[in-house]
Parts: sequence; C-alpha cells; structure tokens
Amino acid sequence: MLRIHFTDADLMRTRIAAAPDPLWEICMSLHRLQTRQGRWAHADWYRTTRTRLQAKGFGRTVRTFLLPLVPRAVYFPAFLTPAEAAEGLDAGLEAVRSTSGRRVRHEVGILDRTSGAPAWARRLHEPDLREELVRALRTYHDLALAPHGDRIQARIDAERATRARSVLSTGAEGILQNLGPALRWRPPVLCADYPENRDLHLGGRGLLLIPSHFCWGTPVAFHSATLDPVLLYPLHHEPHRSELPEDLDSGAPLAALLGRTRACVLRAVAVGATTGELARAAGVSASSASQHAAALRRAGLLTTHRHATSVLHTLTPLGATLLRANPPTSG
Repeated sequence: MLRIHFTDADLMRTRIAAAPDPLWEICMSLHRLQTRQGRWAHADWYRTTRTRLQAKGFGRTVRTFLLPLVPRAVYFPAFLTPAEAAEGLDAGLEAVRSTSGRRVRHEVGILDRTSGAPAWARRLHEPDLREELVRALRTYHDLALAPHGDRIQARIDAERATRARSVLSTGAEGILQNLGPALRWRPPVLCADYPENRDLHLGGRGLLLIPSHFCWGTPVAFHSATLDPVLLYPLHHEPHRSELPEDLDSGAPLAALLGRTRACVLRAVAVGATTGELARAAGVSASSASQHAAALRRAGLLTTHRHATSVLHTLTPLGATLLRANPPTSG
C-alpha cells in the first residue's frame, strides 16, 4: 500500500492536471499492450492500434525498443515521464532528450535491478541512442494516441468537472474523495493500492493528480521521493455491455421512467461523455444519441459544453440526484 501524508499546506497545493500527459499516456498505453487486464475497456483502441503499428512497420520497434523500457512492474525509468510534458509532447520529448547522462544511467540501473533491462539500455546516456528513443516515442504517439486525442481530452475535462463539483461541495478535501476503488481518503492520508509498501510525506509540496485514460487498476507514483510528487490514477471505465447482467445493462428501474435508451445515455453521462461515447454506450447512431441527450438536457438532467471540436455531456445536480435515487440492480 502507498500512503500519501498531507498537511493543510499540501491540501491547498494539490491540483489536477488540465490535459492528458502525453508521456505518461504513452507509458500506460504500452502497459495495455502487454496484458489482457482491462482489455475490454480498450478493445477498440487495442485492435486499431495493433493494426496501425503493423501497417506502418513499427510493431517490431515497439516490441524490442519501447516495451522493454516500460515493463508492467514496480518500476520504470522516471526520466520517461518528465514534468515538462504537461506543456505538451514537444516539451516532454525535449526533456527526455536533455536528461543528464548521470540520471539516465542511475534509473536504467534501477530498472535492471528490479525487472531486468536489455543490454542496449545501458547506452541510453549516449546522445545518439537517446535521439533514437525520442523519435520512437514520437512515432508511437502519432500512431497510437493522437487519433484518440479528442476522446481522451474529453474524459479529462469530465474528470476535472467532477473534481471541481466535489471541491465546491465539500472543500479542498473534495479533490481527494471518490478517486476510484484503488484510492481511499482517510484524512490526512490518501491510501492507494500499490505493489509495494511505502509512505510518502509531501512536506508542503502538494500533489499533482494526473487522471489517465490508459492507467488501469492501481495508481502510479514516482519511485524517488526527491522528485515533485505526482500521482497518476485511472479514470473510471464503464463495464462493457456484454459483461453486464441484462437488468443492469438496461438501467432498470430507471428505464421504466426514461426509457431504456435514455436511461443508458444518462448513466453514461455520469463520468462525462462525448456524443460518440453516448452512441456507443447506448448502441445507437450518433444522431440518435444527440437527440436523446437534447431531451435529457431540456429536462435539466445533463448539460453540454463544447471543447475545441468535441462536445462533452456531464450531469447536472438534478441528474446526479436521479441516478443516486435509482441505482442499477444486479439481479
């Protein structure tokens, strides 16, 4: 278990990332390629990404160059996820490129001791090999993440909206409440399911929370306590329709009030959703999903915001109250 200890100053300095961190998402998506865990939540991404990587002749580079650096284990090198990536992919990759050779050697050494590192990784302190790594990370991002960028950003926007509502309702501690089943706020400690037993004392530095589309199960924190504290945590994913009992999938008894499709749409909006996500959740066309969302919006149950080219639907307080009063049944 990871125990993160907060002071009052830490609570005031805790914030949530405004956008997906491209290098964290690269690393977490590489984890998704290595396991079937959570595959149902990323099934479409997994299929299309594998096809795209093979079509571009990049699959071997991923298997032999990127995956060995980011194993699904207790550790992977922190220089792959620099703070500068909060400013965008270019800034993050430049930080990877300019990491000191001493730090690279140190972190690759930890990787070798904990999980085993390929022999060539010991040369990552050399500029030429680091440049090759940066090019590979950029190509992978372009092929695997960029096509899904709008959807990922919309989910981050929805998560920030949810956290903001919690803070407005319960104060600063609201940002740490209900972060998912792997995280429990027990003032003044945030407890996280973790592969090792650790205590992290923030000491007034605060904490940057980074919601992640591709992180699954347990959150991720830096191994070194000397780095600025961050906690990457998984966004909630709705269960796949085929994995749900029929009555839970239909949203009964809410379906009796709104109709099955609109009940399904409203439940999908609970974690924030684009019109396309509503369509997939309800099994209808995008135009039909838009019409159902409009009806629910007129009823005061959801609200719609436009962000760049995406439309994000989130619950209103009335919609949230209705869902809480009509929880899905499981049999």
